[in-house]
Amino acid sequence: MLHATLKQLCDGLAAGKFSSVEVTQYFINRIKYLNKYLNCFISVDTEKSLAQARAADNMRATGKAQMLTGVPLAQKDIFCAQGWLTTCGSKMLSNFVSPYDAHVIERFNAAGAVNLGKTNMDEFAMGSSNETSFYGPVRNPWNRETVPGGSSGGSAAAVAARLAPAATGTDTGGSIRQPAALTGICGLKPTYGVVSRYGMIAFASSLDQGGPMARTAEDLALMLNVMAGFDARDSTSLQREPEDYGRDLTMPLAGLRIGLPKEFFAEGVSADVIGAVERAVAEYRKLGCEMVEVSLPNMALSVPVYYVLAPAEASSNLSRFDGVRYGYRAKDYGNLNDMYEKTRAEGFGAEVKRRILIGTYVLSHGYYDAYYIRAQKLRRLIAQDFVEAFKKCDVIMGPTSPSTAFRIGEKSGDPVQMYLSDIYTIAVNLAGLPGLSIPCGFDTGGLPVGLQIIGNYFSEARMLNVAHQYQLATDWHTRSPEDIEETTP
Repeated sequence: MLHATLKQLCDGLAAGKFSSVEVTQYFINRIKYLNKYLNCFISVDTEKSLAQARAADNMRATGKAQMLTGVPLAQKDIFCAQGWLTTCGSKMLSNFVSPYDAHVIERFNAAGAVNLGKTNMDEFAMGSSNETSFYGPVRNPWNRETVPGGSSGGSAAAVAARLAPAATGTDTGGSIRQPAALTGICGLKPTYGVVSRYGMIAFASSLDQGGPMARTAEDLALMLNVMAGFDARDSTSLQREPEDYGRDLTMPLAGLRIGLPKEFFAEGVSADVIGAVERAVAEYRKLGCEMVEVSLPNMALSVPVYYVLAPAEASSNLSRFDGVRYGYRAKDYGNLNDMYEKTRAEGFGAEVKRRILIGTYVLSHGYYDAYYIRAQKLRRLIAQDFVEAFKKCDVIMGPTSPSTAFRIGEKSGDPVQMYLSDIYTIAVNLAGLPGLSIPCGFDTGGLPVGLQIIGNYFSEARMLNVAHQYQLATDWHTRSPEDIEETTP
């Protein structure tokens, strides 16, 4: 089971080769053994998980099984799950047990999937390294002295270390794709609005989007088939006909036009990353694809635009955490205002406070027009660049991250350098486009490199086809960290 993909586990369960209880117990054992080294999970509830597994086995016995029935999955701790501790990686929610399920959790429950536990993450999804979590940093299974990326670093590391066959993540500025790249797995950020944000604790509402993380493009398609769908409780959820996101996996790629933005291959990206991406592009040429040079002239503005808009929305969204209704409350205070101040001072970490302060500043009187409104106008220009590029190509390719995994603590004292980790991913969120990262090689130190595939709106099925065909021709996605083999209980 160690190296079985999600699809292989689904097929094995359907064929009766093993039960959901057996599969779930196997991964629970691995989590118990390895999580102390990697810190991937914030909470695990063996009784709840095995109860779901038994229910899934009963569904199969009565002929009511669906594709993912009985398959254990890890859930990022940003998704509310009824009866589960849901912390969002923060002291502010360290005692919050959710009374309801997020839409994504509802859909996995309806499909009969098993929740293995809630994965560690940057506090309130604010970070690119999984170092801002109240529960401590997650460690990259390829090198435990390095970061797994963030904010979905716990989910990424859990899949890479084979503590779960797949996991959910969220992506506000690259938080699925960047950790997928740094841990050598696959991660998909869907078109904005395809996956409901109901029950997903909000960071920046116009940017946040849930998505799947797994080892293959085929597995991503299976997960997205469950996660996607209209939800009337989310005003930004899109009402569309259901899709089978795996329908195009076997299509040949001959004639596919791949756009290579010159801005993706400029200064600032490591030689190892560029080399691996260029070899991936060469492989696509062998598959019959045509390379087209395109330009995204406003991409350089994406980081400053993002760090005006995202903190502004965070300032508004996080105002609800005041110690009154739920979550952490300071123990000693003199009056209501004192309680607010002490609760937020003690409950939030440094990065969250930094972004709240920035967001409050750009929304304040006298600065709203100069910063927030101007950033919104630039956001439209960034989106328009993609519109023009897709007139020339079918998908866009380039690096997911400018570097491979960096050492824990290396960038934590320099927020700007940390923010630049997402320079190739943020523009996708600002435009609301789908983006995908797949492994395409390693650097000289043996750390994974990610290839980013960007598609036009609602082109997830085509993007997964592009990724799947590459994975049929290469084996990067099958590689695993060496030291996980001997730690199987």
